[in-house]
Amino acid sequence: MAEDAPIKEKAPPISLAPKLSPTEWGVKAFFLLCAVSALGSMFLIMVFLFMEAGGLFFMSEEGPGVSLTEFFLSLDWYPTYPDPSYGSLALVLGSLSVTMVSIVLATPFGIGLAIYLSSVAGPKVREWLKPAVELLASIPSVILGFVGMVAVAPFMQNVLDLPTGLNVLNASIFLAIMATPTIASLGDDALSAVSQTVKDGSYALGATRWETISRVMLPASLSGLSTAVILGLGRALGETIVVLMVAGGSAQVPHSLFDSVRPLTSTLAAEMGETAIGSPHYHALFALGALLFVLTLGFNLLAFHLARRWGRSSS
Repeated sequence: MAEDAPIKEKAPPISLAPKLSPTEWGVKAFFLLCAVSALGSMFLIMVFLFMEAGGLFFMSEEGPGVSLTEFFLSLDWYPTYPDPSYGSLALVLGSLSVTMVSIVLATPFGIGLAIYLSSVAGPKVREWLKPAVELLASIPSVILGFVGMVAVAPFMQNVLDLPTGLNVLNASIFLAIMATPTIASLGDDALSAVSQTVKDGSYALGATRWETISRVMLPASLSGLSTAVILGLGRALGETIVVLMVAGGSAQVPHSLFDSVRPLTSTLAAEMGETAIGSPHYHALFALGALLFVLTLGFNLLAFHLARRWGRSSS
C-alpha cells in the first residue's frame, strides 16, 4: 500500500489590517472616548428631561398629577391661573402649522436651487453661489425675527387689513428662509453624487438636459433629497427665537394663515425663566420639551426610513 501523503499544515491567515503604533492607539482611544462621552451626555439629558416631565403626571405636594388625556388633548394652556390648565394640543398644532407651511414654501426653492447648483450653474457661478447659500444659513435667527417683527408684520397688517401681522404666515416665511439653505446644500450634494456615467448615458440616448434632470438625476437622488427636506423640516420645528418674535404668541388652534399661534419652542423660551423650580408649571414645561424631543426624533427616524427605502428602490 502506498504511504499516506503527509498532511499539510494550514498557513496562518494573513491580516491586512495595519498594526497601530502606541500613538495611533492613543488617538483611537481618544476619539472613542469622545464618541462615548457624546452619546452618554445625550442619554443623560434625555433621562433628566423625561424624569422632570414625569413630575407633571404623578402626585406631588402641590396636588394630584395631570392626566395624560388633559395634557395631550386639551386646548387650554393656562398654567398661571388659580385653577391651572396644562393642555398642549393648541401649542402642538401651532408648531406643526408654522413648520408645515414653511416646508411647503422652502422645498420648491431649496430643490430648485440644488438643481441649479448641481446641473445648470457654471463653475464660476457655483464658486460664488454655493458659499453664499451656506452663508445664508449662518444669519442669526434673531436678525430674521427682528426684520419680521418691525418690517414684514406692519406691511402685512396694512396691506392685507389684518388685526396683526404677527401670524402663521409671517413666521412661516422666515422659517422657510432658514430651512432653504439646508435643503439646497444637502440636495446639491445628493444630486452631485449621481454618477457622471449615468448622466452621459442619458445624453447619449438623446435626452435633453431637463429630461436628464427630471427622469434620471431626481429619481436617482430621491433618497438624499427626501432626507434634505426632512432635516429642513426638523430645523424649522426646533427654531425658537423667530417664532417667539413673529408668530403672535396666542395659544390657540390656527384656522387660517393669518391667525396668531404659540409654538412649543416659543412657550418654553417665554415661560421657563419665570417658573418656580419644582412647581407643576415647571414640570409642564419639561413635558413640552419631552414632547418636542419626541416629535423631532420622529421626523429624523422618518428621514432615515425614507432614505433607506428609496435608496434601495433607486439602486
